Amino acid sequence: MSSHSFPLVVIVGPTAAGKSGLAVTLAEALAGEIVSADAMQLYRGLDIGTAKVTPETLGRVPHHCLDLLAPHEHTSAGGYARAASEAIEGILDRGHLPIVVGGSGFYLRALLEGLAPLPAQDENWQRALEAIEKRRGLDHLYDMLLTLDPDWAKRVGNADSQRIVRGLQVTLRCGEPISSILAREGWSNPGYETTWVGLTWPREILRSRIADRVDAMLEAGWVDEVRALLEDGVSREAAALRAIGYRELAAHLAGEVSRAEARESIVNSTRQYAKRQMTWFRKQTPAKWFERSSAEEADREAVEAQALAWVSARLDDNRRALDRSGQ
Repeated sequence: MSSHSFPLVVIVGPTAAGKSGLAVTLAEALAGEIVSADAMQLYRGLDIGTAKVTPETLGRVPHHCLDLLAPHEHTSAGGYARAASEAIEGILDRGHLPIVVGGSGFYLRALLEGLAPLPAQDENWQRALEAIEKRRGLDHLYDMLLTLDPDWAKRVGNADSQRIVRGLQVTLRCGEPISSILAREGWSNPGYETTWVGLTWPREILRSRIADRVDAMLEAGWVDEVRALLEDGVSREAAALRAIGYRELAAHLAGEVSRAEARESIVNSTRQYAKRQMTWFRKQTPAKWFERSSAEEADREAVEAQALAWVSARLDDNRRALDRSGQ
């Protein structure tokens, strides 16, 4: 079955919004399967800190694009897009509805809009930039990026080491800012037909939820998860351990900061990330937004019922349009 003849549902929103729960609700109601669009959930061993779904949930609804990489491996938007596209084709072949859910906007764009023609990763440049980061810190690389390509720097933020390094690598190799290349070349469009759903909360409630979730993750053994990764030989410089939370807890285990300091840094970084996510999704996607107002079960059920009704109506409209066109 072609991806052009059946719509995808895409669920976006800030971290801690409840996207995964909504995805499961829609999947169970609409015979769907879920494709993760979370860059860090691609890594094996990063379970607590990335809020991966439980084995019980995996037993209820098939999930894809989880645990594809070892923690020391590099990932990319292109690699993710290829894996997710294969998963989507398989879902369509089974006659099910693909539901893409996650907060990694750049990965979603790579999957749903395609990729601009950028040079492939160069290991020599990669190692050179990582060596600079090791000696002088990520902040130094980000300052370099702000000077060379302020548009890209503002887009990726100062904590996304992988995209900071990628932006510098392309800009330095090509002699032109990566943002200019993307703007000029555009994106090749795979032609997916998408129904976008956004889930969010009032700002102050979301900030509180983020803090509560960080505390719950720490209580669930997040520090031990990071310790196990380090004991298995995963370097603190590995891509996986640069994720929010993992780098702070690795620093705590190295005796560089207290647990309380690490926790505070994680909460602040996650709140900043959530703010960037909302800015990106509101500007870059046509999502229909649904807002939770309380943690009460009745509120969750009501909002998810509204989203389900809206998605179902959109899918029905799409099917009728396909019938009329004879596809």
